[in-house]
Amino acid sequence: MGIEAEALQASLDALAARDPRIAAALARTGYPEPRISERGYHTLLRAIVGQQVSVKAAASMWAKLIAVVGDPPAPTRLLAASDEDLRGAGLSRQKMAYARSLAEEVVSGRLDFDNLPSDDEEAIAHLVRVNGIGRWTAEVYLLFAEGRSDIWPAGDLAVQIEAGLILGLPERPSEKSLRTLSEAWRPHRGAFAIFTWHHRKAIKNSDGSEAPV
Repeated sequence: MGIEAEALQASLDALAARDPRIAAALARTGYPEPRISERGYHTLLRAIVGQQVSVKAAASMWAKLIAVVGDPPAPTRLLAASDEDLRGAGLSRQKMAYARSLAEEVVSGRLDFDNLPSDDEEAIAHLVRVNGIGRWTAEVYLLFAEGRSDIWPAGDLAVQIEAGLILGLPERPSEKSLRTLSEAWRPHRGAFAIFTWHHRKAIKNSDGSEAPV
């Protein structure tokens, strides 16, 4: 469960009351739709499958993979699958290793999605111990699947670009500077991250041009 619509809107209203630049952006594009993913193994496995490929390619690989390991995918079946089976689903050797690492963590009980640390940084540290799960993936999982309201994926390029545009900065902020700026937005940084993605899409659609990257 991600941040529900009512909570998302309340957080953005709170930020708009603090900063007229955010208020102006909100008036321009309206509220974003909630972004909600299923909690657990399924969502992180899908993130691994989708790394560094197009949305279309990821969907094709996922359809082939669940034909092998079941839907919803069972970690025990993935561990039992042969390299040939996983290659047939389109997984590279690296993605096979990542997927098996995740499955092993779940089957062993070392990764318990119902009992992740309540502290966000501790939860991120717990997730990135899994081979193939980086900070961005962990942050997005905690934001979309757990609805943690103050998660701030400052390393995301789109978040950097849109935050810079919303705030009227002369250039795209770095991850470090964006983390410093974001201290003023606690405890609503997750809502603002979702808004930056919404803002990027809304501005692109309004003028028919590609957003900058």
